[in-house]
Amino acid sequence: MDRIPYSCQAIEEEDIEAVAAVLRSPFLTQGPEIVRFEAAIAEMHGAAHAVAACNATAALHIACMALGLGPGDRLWTSPISFTASANCGLYCGATVDFVDIDPVTRNMSVEALAAKLDQASRTGQLPKIVVPVDFSGLPCDMPAMRKLADQYGFSLIQDASHAVGAQIDGHPIGRDADIVIFSFHPVKIVTTGEGGVAVTQDAELARQMALLRSHGIIRDENLMTNPSEGGWYYEQIMLGYNYRMTDLQAALGLSQLSRLPAMWQKREERARRYDDLLSELPLRLPARANDRQSAHHLYVIEIDETRSTVTRRELYDRLSTAGIGANVHYIPIHLQPHYRNMGFEPGDFPAAEAYYRRAITIPLFPRMTDEQQDRVVDCLKSALA
Repeated sequence: MDRIPYSCQAIEEEDIEAVAAVLRSPFLTQGPEIVRFEAAIAEMHGAAHAVAACNATAALHIACMALGLGPGDRLWTSPISFTASANCGLYCGATVDFVDIDPVTRNMSVEALAAKLDQASRTGQLPKIVVPVDFSGLPCDMPAMRKLADQYGFSLIQDASHAVGAQIDGHPIGRDADIVIFSFHPVKIVTTGEGGVAVTQDAELARQMALLRSHGIIRDENLMTNPSEGGWYYEQIMLGYNYRMTDLQAALGLSQLSRLPAMWQKREERARRYDDLLSELPLRLPARANDRQSAHHLYVIEIDETRSTVTRRELYDRLSTAGIGANVHYIPIHLQPHYRNMGFEPGDFPAAEAYYRRAITIPLFPRMTDEQQDRVVDCLKSALA
């Protein structure tokens, strides 16, 4: 019996043709496909500017740099995320801390954030940047966080790596943050192989990020320190990185974006079907919010410890033995050895740690069939009986 992956890319013939067309073109990188892809992402999310990068980690890094994060500054994020959401602060020499999650949404808790900000304001330790994470594709309560950002004077980077195509109050996400980051890794909703994009309404932030992704080099004579010496001339005006996306990646992403509504609909149908089929089991299912539309990147269940004595490891092993590719998203960042070495300890963020003890990600992807989904459900029923 074929193994069911927890997620996988959906590559169609049109995607292959789009990439092949770039291979036949004069530009494999730094060409017109990048511009087209950035414009499509910006339009989709109602943003004025989009800056593509080689991956979302790179996009997070240049977003922090563009906002001026550096030594002596503080960045706060969610402990339930991939480590990149925190590492971007360390790359800049800043101090990283965390805000516990809401046990229902699994996103950063607005109440916990407000309480931590109140305390930090009394001790002069407010963050320069807060990075809320749209876990599994469900947007954070960004309007509430925007109010706190305006009140306490910090910047917001919305890590929407899971949430391409998600909405808040019927509008695409991205209106409330200073910068929004999207990921296009193969298991994400839309893929470019590897890739990330930062979107913003701020022209200067976009200009800074575009410089930072390409060595800090300019070719615009109007921005140069010295007179141009000719058509070959360029200047490095800041220390940047080689974080560029290729035209091959952008072409794949553009082709995939054309199918985003259809792929989202399939994810929504699978998620709804799980909601129905798993409703009687001793599980906590993903939250739904009336004002927010999830992108359904992941379907994460939690064992209800008040109704079952089965452990997460036991459930994971049963699924694995049955050929079902379960996963866990995520080990709390503050419990990773690198962060433990900074002084974080078990018990620091109890909601995140309780979630982790119970959580397991089960398969969900657009090409999933009823038969595959039924196999997952039957295995869960048997394991939890």
